[in-house]
Amino acid sequence: MTNPKIRVHDSETNEVIDRVMTDVELAQNDEIKENVKKEKAEREAKLKQKTEIAERFGLTLDELKLLLG
Repeated sequence: MTNPKIRVHDSETNEVIDRVMTDVELAQNDEIKENVKKEKAEREAKLKQKTEIAERFGLTLDELKLLLG
């Protein structure tokens, strides 16, 4: 399987080059995607915890945010 392509745009010369990602670039791209997934999961987990706390007090998440400033 070939690596995905990457587009390089030189804004000074307006030259556009499409080329195949190197193995290093592909590994970096995969790492970035994993980090984004992990950060999203962490944000969702924190939001779930905050929502559960708000529900224990009979509040909406917005009301809890208002109280806590």
